[in-house]
Amino acid sequence: MFFHKKELIAKDVKIDEPNPRFAQLLLEQFGGATGELSAALQYWVQSFHVEDAGIKDMLQDIAIEEFSHLEMVGKLIESHTKNVDQTEAFKSSLFAVRGMGPHFLDSQGVAWTAAYLNEGGDVVRDLRANLAAEAGARQTYESLVKMAPDAGTKETLVHLLTREISHTKMFMKALDSMGKLTDPFFGNVQPDETVDIYYNLSTNGQDERGPWNSDENFKYVANPAQR
Repeated sequence: MFFHKKELIAKDVKIDEPNPRFAQLLLEQFGGATGELSAALQYWVQSFHVEDAGIKDMLQDIAIEEFSHLEMVGKLIESHTKNVDQTEAFKSSLFAVRGMGPHFLDSQGVAWTAAYLNEGGDVVRDLRANLAAEAGARQTYESLVKMAPDAGTKETLVHLLTREISHTKMFMKALDSMGKLTDPFFGNVQPDETVDIYYNLSTNGQDERGPWNSDENFKYVANPAQR
């Protein structure tokens, strides 16, 4: 059961003056692949795959927070497109055709699709997908912060970016609580004998070595046919 409270989860969204061109960029976090709608639906659906009551509750709490973030982004887009429909800036944006306010489009006008969602039947797989989702959203917000046209918009975007970091920490702690933060062996099928082999297949120039292909962790093979 859901109830909508008519106030934003964080401080009110305030802008200095409308900027419809920037509002079009904000659509990336409303109807885009890294946007808040994608995150909210992904985490909500994932919660139904989980047996652990605590992790289920965490996923649902974060999903609902993401819906509240969608509201904040929508409010920003509304504010940046309100009462400017006669300006050249508005006429040069997607809003000239679609009208003011948010739409389920990304910044290039591509419609939102459920193909953006990354969810499956394994909680470890889902939580790791969520780490990638939060990283993508954080990077998008960082780009938007750099281009923010006024202090009020920037403040809202910094808050949203901050919460992406918070969610990342929560997902990492959940994985760690299961001992699966760094463990790659979380499936049910046993790997074959190649699991500890590193294939050196990029042989132009000097071969680089690191912990990902060290002799301590892997058998270093230059030619797979000779393994």
